[in-house]
Amino acid sequence: MNQHRNVLDVVDSLPDEQRKVLYRELYGPEVESIELDTELISRLEEKEIELKAYKMQCKLEELRDPRVVRIAAIQNKFASSPSAPFAEQWQIMSQRMAELIDTAAAAGAHIVCLQECWTTAFVMATREKIWNAMAVPAAYGPAADFISAKAKEHRMVILSPILERDEAHADTIHNATAIFNAAGQFVGKTRKNHIPRVGDFNEANYYTEATDGHPVFEVLCSNGVVARIGVNICFGRHHPLNWLSYSLNGAEVIFNPSATTDGLSEPLWSIEARNAAIANSVYTVAINRVGTETFPREFTSGDMKPAHKDFGHFYGSSYVTAPNGQRTPGLSRAEDGVLVTEVDLNLQRQTRDAWMFNVTMRGELYRDMLQKYCEAEFVPQRVVDPALKR
Repeated sequence: MNQHRNVLDVVDSLPDEQRKVLYRELYGPEVESIELDTELISRLEEKEIELKAYKMQCKLEELRDPRVVRIAAIQNKFASSPSAPFAEQWQIMSQRMAELIDTAAAAGAHIVCLQECWTTAFVMATREKIWNAMAVPAAYGPAADFISAKAKEHRMVILSPILERDEAHADTIHNATAIFNAAGQFVGKTRKNHIPRVGDFNEANYYTEATDGHPVFEVLCSNGVVARIGVNICFGRHHPLNWLSYSLNGAEVIFNPSATTDGLSEPLWSIEARNAAIANSVYTVAINRVGTETFPREFTSGDMKPAHKDFGHFYGSSYVTAPNGQRTPGLSRAEDGVLVTEVDLNLQRQTRDAWMFNVTMRGELYRDMLQKYCEAEFVPQRVVDPALKR
């Protein structure tokens, strides 16, 4: 595929002074690169894995110790083929994911989040129910055992987004993320709040919106830092109140595991998670898979386009944004990659003290508006120009 790796390829081609100015306007203060072992980088190149690592700025405080953790985002192609037997797909994908998780561990990550529905191709375009066989339980079974073992091996918190089979509730399917702590124990799960009905994203044929609210998970990192994390799955990033609700429940870092294509959302990608970080004074981690997945049979989506066998290109470009708007460069648009970012969670309070969005948000104003809007008798508040009255 002949295309640029990411937008920074263009920025980096400019003369240094111009590059610095444009970078600051696009991304805020330039982040510090973390030096990585050259032998590790060489080994990863052989495995076709991109590794980037950065450190975000945060002031030292007089009365609080730093709360530094390294968070990692993993993006990857579907390493198998949707036409392969399901057992073979799982074997190949779990082998590849093991390499990527090991990469995050080698770069010192404490918390790592995988991409949306990592155990499967993103099958939800097809509307075929055969793919339901790939759904797995959140807390037990092969996928949970695999993630639990990796979390325990590396003493790392792992967020595992899956196509979930809820065997306790009539075998229903959900788009969920399972959280495992640094000891390999299952902490809990959360589900996707907003289900797309756009383009090829026909996900309502498989699962419905979540009913578990906006849970925030307090997790103990291997370095002793306690972090509060939320998971805003994919399409939820288009809904500002979804981000807000995780923030109100105390999230310091909100992960956004996604699967989205260039023909649909790429102009929005670099804006939404960064805007959410600024508006809610949180760290956000935007994660997208990469590659083009071709299915055995053609499908259509009611959008008058010809029948086709793929979604289009999943463009990767995963990145991290700080509460003050500073963000990392993105990973490649086309390659498997791991993005590790060292952050100090104290920056959340520092940013809130500086901007006071937590004080000026006027929660009661919007509570009243939303309460009125949810009533069947809702009447929009509008003032009509007298010239329009008859």
